[in-house]
Amino acid sequence: MSKAQRKVYEAFRESYRQKIVDKMAIEGKDKSSMLILEGLLKLRQICDSPALLSDNGDYGQDSTKLEELVREIDENAGHHKILIFSQFLKMLDLVRLKLEAMHIPYQYLDGSTTDRMERVQQFQENEQCRVFLMSLKAGGVGLNLTSADYVYLIDPWWNPAVEQQAIDRTHRIGQTQKVFAYKMICKDTVEEKILTLQEKKKDIARDLISTEAGFIKKLTQDDIVGLFS
Repeated sequence: MSKAQRKVYEAFRESYRQKIVDKMAIEGKDKSSMLILEGLLKLRQICDSPALLSDNGDYGQDSTKLEELVREIDENAGHHKILIFSQFLKMLDLVRLKLEAMHIPYQYLDGSTTDRMERVQQFQENEQCRVFLMSLKAGGVGLNLTSADYVYLIDPWWNPAVEQQAIDRTHRIGQTQKVFAYKMICKDTVEEKILTLQEKKKDIARDLISTEAGFIKKLTQDDIVGLFS
């Protein structure tokens, strides 16, 4: 993260860590789950960009991920087709603005999209359309996107199996290219800690946990405090 983005992250991290520790000490983990989920959501949004925060404050627009993603798109869009997934529609909107400024044609899909197959066909068949942006949940199933050979997961999901479903959109009959998939993780943040927990607790990685609440239930109080440390 940049210094400005890190400053916002650390302020929210410390604030929620203290609130969660105090609440769990009095009421226990289960009765603290809403506060824990709220804190994790805020930190994960900041990892993408403080601009995603729904609070009334102005936390800036800094986004190391967006800068890196734009660099990758600029380097690869001329020779490759690219899928970009995010859980946050506001993050996809930030990417859309960058693509439009760069005059790079793209397709977009989220849960409210009604003409899914038309957009897929445009991406598959139109050589000028180099990028497809989609929400992770909406793009995880039922799509054949074999024209793509680069995949970027902007923010990690709670379970690797859900991410793999998204990547597998490229692995369909007709795929003739090697596919490169990248997961964007901010160093020294809750994102990195979640990956460590997935590795440490194999049942988290094995079970198809589709919600944040399901993820929290698998953790101990020490695990939770560790996410905010």
